[in-house]
Amino acid sequence: MSMMTNTAWGVAAEQSACQALAADGWSILGRRLRTKAGEVDAVAQKDGLVAFVEVKSRATLAAAAYALGERQQGRLMAAAEILLSEHPDWGSEGVRFDVMLVDRQSRVRRISDAFRLN
Repeated sequence: MSMMTNTAWGVAAEQSACQALAADGWSILGRRLRTKAGEVDAVAQKDGLVAFVEVKSRATLAAAAYALGERQQGRLMAAAEILLSEHPDWGSEGVRFDVMLVDRQSRVRRISDAFRLN
């Protein structure tokens, strides 16, 4: 496998994560959504439930699982609040935060409801 740049790898990981969500019946509402609080990798919806998705790609799934710190969680929650105010129709059945882990072999694991708004 040729060495990809980190940016190209990140984009490929986001694509793998969105494909996994779609295969599980989720509709992708947006990707790489920018707000003044930061970027949300993906927003997906299934049966009225909206998931704000952070994609973490590392050499292994275990390394990816440790890559989301508290500060980043706060940024994601702030960005989600902005997006929800811009899209009042999102999340009629609730909102959650998922983390999608992607390793170098493009294996994807989802941590559903990874953290919550306080």
